[in-house]
Amino acid sequence: MKCPFCGFSETKVVDKRDSAELDVTRRRRECLKCHERFTTYERPDISQIIVIKKDGHTEQFDRAKVLRGIVRACEKRPISISVMEKMADDVESELRKGPVREVYSKKIGQIIMKRLKRMDKVAYLRFASVYREFEDVDDFEREVSKLVKRQMG
Repeated sequence: MKCPFCGFSETKVVDKRDSAELDVTRRRRECLKCHERFTTYERPDISQIIVIKKDGHTEQFDRAKVLRGIVRACEKRPISISVMEKMADDVESELRKGPVREVYSKKIGQIIMKRLKRMDKVAYLRFASVYREFEDVDDFEREVSKLVKRQMG
């Protein structure tokens, strides 16, 4: 494992933790040259999940892409990166638990929106506005109205 700070190839593991589901191992590492610390994640690379995009083309599932979408939605919200990473892990775990190895991107978006809606309404609206391709303010207002009705009722 190369140090992301100085590029030195020798590190030591100073802490190791498995996730509750035992599907991810988190390792805290220290560079033996510059002594900076960084975190790595180990996941089993079992059968790949293929994502079917809106236009019909396919690509391999990319957890980093899911995390980027979550981070963008949660920008300037009081949500830690560890919570966002856990959400990305949970999305991937949910997809891997299913019997199907091909999944529509729409399904992934729905899973993320469901989790964001429970966690932070503003982050949910941000994600939904891009994912559902809101055309104008009216689309946004309709979604906010639905949220308000659910919260009150």
